[in-house]
Amino acid sequence: MQTATPRLNTINNDPAKQLLLTSEGTALAFDFGEKRIGVAVGEHLLGIAHPLTTIESEANDVRFAAISALINEWRPTVLIVGLPLSLDGEEHATSLLCRKFARRLDGRFGLPVVMIDERLSSAEASSSLNETGVYGRKQKVMLDQVAAQHILQSYFDTLSSLSVAQPHAGSQ
Repeated sequence: MQTATPRLNTINNDPAKQLLLTSEGTALAFDFGEKRIGVAVGEHLLGIAHPLTTIESEANDVRFAAISALINEWRPTVLIVGLPLSLDGEEHATSLLCRKFARRLDGRFGLPVVMIDERLSSAEASSSLNETGVYGRKQKVMLDQVAAQHILQSYFDTLSSLSVAQPHAGSQ
């Protein structure tokens, strides 16, 4: 695994895929869960993430068929996967399953895959839904895709802070 920043990690060392990693085009983000996968979409140019859908299946063939359809529809340049960590930053069983999911995305679709720390994304999503008047059980259908939205927005915000902190070579 190659680290892009402390918060962003690419999941492969293939130089060809590293060259494909860009801050242009559409991004799809995934909030991986064993029962559901939330999906969000956004455009690098705008840097704004939007909840898209929730894939409600535990069967990998159903999940990857749905993801394939989304990739064909949205034509992303990068896939973002939220990496669940404990509050102290340690990985746990779901983290390992999530890494496996990210490697499968990489192998099946040939797009750059970036993992980003997703600590508290579900709590933030629940809070966002509370602010819009969606409470309790009514959140279930939207929670994962809103969590994916938070993951993708965090990715965009991280890229934005990197471009501010690291001026272009020609602007010295």
